Amino acid sequence: MKIALAQLTSGIDPVANARILVEAVAAAAAGGAMMLFTPEMSGLLDRDRARASAVLHSEEDDVVLAAVRAAAAEHRIWVHIGSLAVLGAGGKLANRAFVIDDHGAIRARYDKIHLFDVDLPSGESWRESAAYAPGEGAVVVQTPIGALGLSICYDLRFADLYRALSNAGATVLAIPAAFTRPTGAAHWHILMRARAIEAGAYVVAAAQTGEHEDGRATYGHSLVVDPWGEILLDMGESAGIGYAEIDPARIADVRARVPVIAHRRPIPAVTMA
Repeated sequence: MKIALAQLTSGIDPVANARILVEAVAAAAAGGAMMLFTPEMSGLLDRDRARASAVLHSEEDDVVLAAVRAAAAEHRIWVHIGSLAVLGAGGKLANRAFVIDDHGAIRARYDKIHLFDVDLPSGESWRESAAYAPGEGAVVVQTPIGALGLSICYDLRFADLYRALSNAGATVLAIPAAFTRPTGAAHWHILMRARAIEAGAYVVAAAQTGEHEDGRATYGHSLVVDPWGEILLDMGESAGIGYAEIDPARIADVRARVPVIAHRRPIPAVTMA
């Protein structure tokens, strides 16, 4: 089953980003993919929150979501939008992923649970919780490539989320991202491979890349990792479309060889000695 990943350098104009995404949907369908995966913040990447607030909308009025839904229906391809910034409840935003079917219907939504509040040695400081409300639940959705477990970027560092997703039947894990360059160089490949191995599942990680209009720089290296931890696709640092194959037989083979899911047990209380 062929999938496509769009590695993007998203900017500050949702209309321009929507055009790029529509082109990516058409290209992925023409390339024979059953499903396209896009990065975190595919519709808008702007750390100037005052400027961004002028173009952010509710899910119902989001121009990017509407454009991608129409393109998915036109080209008869499923799309996983890694995430969009949409207006949520209580005056805060949601960092929300969408799974769209080949008729343009929204099959699943997921709001990022773990928010990126860090100070990096490079001097970069991020406070995602200042603008975004965290999600409250994990999501698995049935797709043509299997049961897809949803997550976003910083979620990658929390293994218990992926344990919950694979316990619920996920065979493919979506981990769209806009990773910083310092954290990407240090941890991206290692953690993606670990999540695939622990779950005996494919990992599909579409990423932002390059120098963005708002001044940030992202790591790129969109990945597809198989259940044995082998990297099937690494898109490097250039924007574009990449392809990989998802093989359900590979999942069954790996889980039979190392049946970690079947062997999982509840963790007892910790004794402090």
